Parts: sequence; structure tokens; C-alpha cells
Amino acid sequence: MSNERYLAEIAAALAGIAKSLEALAPPAAPEGLQIGEADAYHWDAQDARLLPVGRVARVPLAMLKGIDRVQDILLRNTEQFARGHGANNTLLWGARGMGKSSLVKAVHADIAERRNEGFERLILIEISREDIESLPALMRLLAGHPARFIVFCDDLSFDAGEATYKSLKSILDGGLEGRPENVIFYATSNRRHLMPRDMIENERSTAINPGEAVEEKVSLSDRFGLWLGFHNCDQPTFLAMVRAYADHYGLDIDDETLNARAIEWSQTRGARSGRVAIQLIRSLAGEMGKAV
Repeated sequence: MSNERYLAEIAAALAGIAKSLEALAPPAAPEGLQIGEADAYHWDAQDARLLPVGRVARVPLAMLKGIDRVQDILLRNTEQFARGHGANNTLLWGARGMGKSSLVKAVHADIAERRNEGFERLILIEISREDIESLPALMRLLAGHPARFIVFCDDLSFDAGEATYKSLKSILDGGLEGRPENVIFYATSNRRHLMPRDMIENERSTAINPGEAVEEKVSLSDRFGLWLGFHNCDQPTFLAMVRAYADHYGLDIDDETLNARAIEWSQTRGARSGRVAIQLIRSLAGEMGKAV
């Protein structure tokens, strides 16, 4: 057998051994999240990765009407955070359709567009309610990254029998690791205490120590440094919302006609809110042959 053939057989055998050892080896530890140029991502808990969001569904901050006070508070809190200063985790709770999630996205966009004012790079990460249990893992992956992150959960609440709220409690305050200094957590909910009232009442009536059982549940919302309440709007505020949307999307319609349509629309829906206002505008735009 020639030397060349002998060496080739040895090389093939060594390659086979290396391949077998590679298959037996444990998977490599993740090196951290891959964060690109996007300003917004969705957290994929199953694969532990961030999925970039090319176009975030949001409206300009100036278009949000009837929530001036809470808007100013959240904007100031987020500006402090984006500058590396002290800031609080925030729970936006209250009436449906009044702009809770819209405000979070609008505030993020407003600050991201003002990087020249001394803000650090600010990235919005959405986490699904069903993936809250993976929040500690996400926080660990974000810790130490040069950017700053708003981790945002829309429509957060917990039902009877769920224990995933404990993962959130340990992250918000009191856990061994706590919240990384470059991460802040914002959540929206229709429930002030993130639990349905009947769940709290059931704990009070069935627990051996009712006071401690209820305290265990409602203390979750206490971990948020800011509570921002959203309430149903009156008719003048609703009409101002409708006019702001109509102007933004360039709908040529006079105030009298627009107000009459808005009042009729709100009566058929049985509610007045920002969500109801934009639904009316979509309907009017369709009638005028325009896209919104």
C-alpha cells in the first residue's frame, strides 16, 4: 500500500471519529442574543431569540388625546431611563381602548427619534403574556448589553390557578438577581391588580389566613413603581380624538358632519374611546376611497 493511500485512510478514519465525538458532545451554550439594527423586537421564548419587527403599528404621540397627564408621566419616566437615570417599572391599567399600548409604543418612537438629545439607544421588546415565565431568562440575556430596553407586555393578567406571576414578582423587585439596570418593564392591563376580582374574593373566603392569601396576589401590582390609570372619556374628548385622526389621515370632512357621525358611531358601539375613534376613521376613509 502506498504512503499516500495509507495517509488518506488515516485521515478518513480521524474525520469519522471527530464527527462521532461532535454528535455526542452537549450543545454549545448560547452566546447571547443577536440584536440587529431594528428598534423593536418580539421575544420568541421557545427558541430564546429576538425576532425583529420591521414596522411597528403605532401612532404619533401628538395624536393621543385625553390622556395628557399619564402621557407626560410615562414620557418623563422613559426619558430618564433612556439617559441612564433612575426610572420605574410601570403598569398602565384601566378602560379598554383608551390608548394604553398605543402610548407605550408612541413614547418609545418619540425618544428613539430624538437620539441627538442625549438618549442612549432604546429598544422595545414585546413579550407575550403566555411567555411571562421566561422573563427572568430574557432579563439575563439583556443584562450588560450597551443598549437600553423596554420589555413590554400588552394585556397582562393572571387567572385562578396560575403561578407564573411569581416569575414576574421576582424580577420586578426582591429577587436575587433583580432587574438589570439597562432594562425596564412596562405592562398594560384592564385590571388594576392584574387579577380578576372573583379570584381575589375566592382567596379571601377559602384561605386559612385570608389576609395573607389576598396580599400574596395583589402585592404583584405593588411591585410597579408607577401606576397610570386610564378612564373612559367624555364626549368632547372623544370628538377631539376623532378630529385629530381625521386631520392626520387627510380626511376632508367638516366639523359638523364629523361630529354627527362620531356621536352616532359611539352610540352604536356603546362606548367612547380612542379605539372606537380610529374604527370610525377607517370606515370614513373607506367611504372616501382612502387607505388608513
